[in-house]
Amino acid sequence: MRHVTILCGLIGILATGARAQVSPGGSYLVGSSFTAFAMNSPAEPASPAEPRAEPTPSSSTHEPVYGVLQDYNFQVYGGLTYFRFYELPHTTGNLYGFNVSLVYYPHAGHWGADGEFAAGFAPQQGVSTTLDMGMGGGRFRVTGPRNIQFWVHALGGGAHFTPKTIYGSESTFAFEGGGGVDLTPTHSRLSYRVQADVLGTYFFGTYQYSPKVSFGVAYRF
Repeated sequence: MRHVTILCGLIGILATGARAQVSPGGSYLVGSSFTAFAMNSPAEPASPAEPRAEPTPSSSTHEPVYGVLQDYNFQVYGGLTYFRFYELPHTTGNLYGFNVSLVYYPHAGHWGADGEFAAGFAPQQGVSTTLDMGMGGGRFRVTGPRNIQFWVHALGGGAHFTPKTIYGSESTFAFEGGGGVDLTPTHSRLSYRVQADVLGTYFFGTYQYSPKVSFGVAYRF
């Protein structure tokens, strides 16, 4: 009888443990399955389509290009001029005056036709002295960075000197060679010019090679 009572007690304990294992274990497995299903089963929402890149406008069409100098067919110049006039051996004169010129560049190219007139004045030994000249020739130009234009020219024509002297004619053949620099502000037709030349003349039975310097303003059109 004692053995039967112990056996029945063991069976009751085992039955109670079995129910406890089934109930919690089932809840854990169901929860685990649901969690795994929630984490792994649904597909991730599709990422929104990336915006399509808009075409970049061409810089040559919509953006200004700097450092390119827009050239025109004509240039007119006016400025102040200084002559160091070597009249005769051991005789020199300083003359101050003005300089004007007009240049035509066909098709706004590098080569142009150049015309120039200049005059200088100075008192010498109580007499008013005048040297004027008119010439024509050719000019060549190139444009560098920062709207700087470099040019050279060669001209030929005539010069006139007063007062008249006993040493020869008041007029003679003259020639000039030299060059200059034009600085043009952005989007402007005006340029600031500095030029230096050598003027060749034949007065008083001898040759003169006189430096000439001018600075002023050029207008392009």
